[in-house]
Amino acid sequence: MDRQHIGSAPPARLRVEVRTVGASEVLAPAGELDHHTAELLRVPLDDALDAGRARLVVDCSGLDFCDSTGLNVLLGARLRAEAAGGGVHLVAMRPAVARVFHITGAEVVFTVHETLATALPG
Repeated sequence: MDRQHIGSAPPARLRVEVRTVGASEVLAPAGELDHHTAELLRVPLDDALDAGRARLVVDCSGLDFCDSTGLNVLLGARLRAEAAGGGVHLVAMRPAVARVFHITGAEVVFTVHETLATALPG
């Protein structure tokens, strides 16, 4: 067992790509979103909101896992985005991630899209 990583996130457990597409900030987390990695998504979400980009699209197609801490990061971003006149759109959730949103009831407070194309305004 690698004791150096106990209690901390191993490198590259979560990567987040960020790009701007029209009026949307598209964030694509890939890997595991949990207590140890949540800050890696929180920071770019906050940066986008601080820059006035209130329409956030989170492409979940590369997200393997999401725990309650990750869910809370997204819920916090949703509150900030809605207060600024925008919102958080979730895209292409894998079954394990979708289950967390379903069990907690969080799926009803987000706009959920099957594909990135349907999440981006035409």
